[in-house]
Amino acid sequence: MHSPSPRPLAAHRPAAPLAGTLRVPGDKSISHRALMFGALAVGQTRITGLLEGEDVLRTAAAMRALGAEVTQDGPGSGTWRVAGRGLGGLVEPADVLDMGNSGTAARLLCGILASHPIFAVMTGDASLRRRPMRRVTDPLAACGARFASREGGRLPLAIEGARDPLPLEYRVPVPSAQVKSALLLCGLNAPGLTRIEEPEATRDHSENMLRHFGAEVGVEEQGRTRIITLRGQPELRAADVAVPGDPSSAAFPLVAALLVPGSAIRIEGLGLNPLRIGLFDCLREMGADITIENTRIQGGEPVGDVVARHAPLRAIEVPWERAPSMIDEYPVLAVAAACATGTTRMLGLKELRVKESDRLSATAAMLTANGAKVEISGDDLIVYGTGRPPAGGGRVETHMDHRLAMSALVMGLAADAPVTVDDASFIDTSFPGFVALMNGLADNGGVEPLRAP
Repeated sequence: MHSPSPRPLAAHRPAAPLAGTLRVPGDKSISHRALMFGALAVGQTRITGLLEGEDVLRTAAAMRALGAEVTQDGPGSGTWRVAGRGLGGLVEPADVLDMGNSGTAARLLCGILASHPIFAVMTGDASLRRRPMRRVTDPLAACGARFASREGGRLPLAIEGARDPLPLEYRVPVPSAQVKSALLLCGLNAPGLTRIEEPEATRDHSENMLRHFGAEVGVEEQGRTRIITLRGQPELRAADVAVPGDPSSAAFPLVAALLVPGSAIRIEGLGLNPLRIGLFDCLREMGADITIENTRIQGGEPVGDVVARHAPLRAIEVPWERAPSMIDEYPVLAVAAACATGTTRMLGLKELRVKESDRLSATAAMLTANGAKVEISGDDLIVYGTGRPPAGGGRVETHMDHRLAMSALVMGLAADAPVTVDDASFIDTSFPGFVALMNGLADNGGVEPLRAP
């Protein structure tokens, strides 16, 4: 599905401010889960607003290979239907499951397969094959599943699901919504109570959607610790899902509007789950002009419209506790920090080292290549802002990381000289139409600000 050769792209400062009303693609986390839970439920689930990026399409293909009927109402419609198999009803796939670039799909699917008595082999692209899977396979093995992988727990991965799965009890060592969700998905097909402790609250889309489909999920707060319990072997009932706009995708046009003088944009129908919008808290502390309007609840998730206007930014210290609510947004926050006045410190970013790339080192390299001063101290990222955008003019190595590529392009819209990324083809994994959308916000005298170098 990826383009066979790299597709370089350069971002130039637009001639006029960014302006307009837009919608970003559907939330990626919710899209993955809607397809998976629909496949495990009895009956037909209708999904609207589904993200039709490559990562989610890999999940759709995997659920189809496992026996669910997954159909699209029409090209680009965002409306899909899933006729589920019911818990325990998945069939053994005839071929290897290729999860492309999606760590979320791969890890959550490990959870589903672990408690179904079938054999499957999973692989992914070059980036995903470098990413560790033992963080999910080690705790999942306690249910009775067996896993065989390359050294370090890396894909390709062979999974032999448990015939008589046991419920799990596990304390997640570091905050990870993917690990938590994989364990919950495993617990669905095991009798008894699955119990998971997480040291910090992480995005709770799985808990919300499990309830939406009829599962019994309990959440108890003990200080910072959250204890999640799931009653196994529920009868999941098909339930329609309206997917809100993805706040991680909205981060890019939003930060661009803050950085390009005179800009004002409105993003409609955006998911505002409090465990996903740590970036908004950071930007407001930095002095950003961000307002939220028309809030409502949609499918168990808070949704609203977000208005962002250009404003000068100042440095802050980002506490490590905020990382789970914005783990994908640090590269674009680092771009904002490079344009702010003063020294911004982002603490406790160990988790960034195991994303699509070593995102911590790659973010520092992106800024350095374009004239910003930055350093890494342990697991902390320190950005020395000057109160104006970096000089730009650099070429950024994206390491097949879509969020790094989009962050660099946002920087190029504000920088003095164009910023070039070595490959923009991977952006479609999470944000199809990103380039056209950003170009549509910028009146650049007929010349697109994002264009081939």
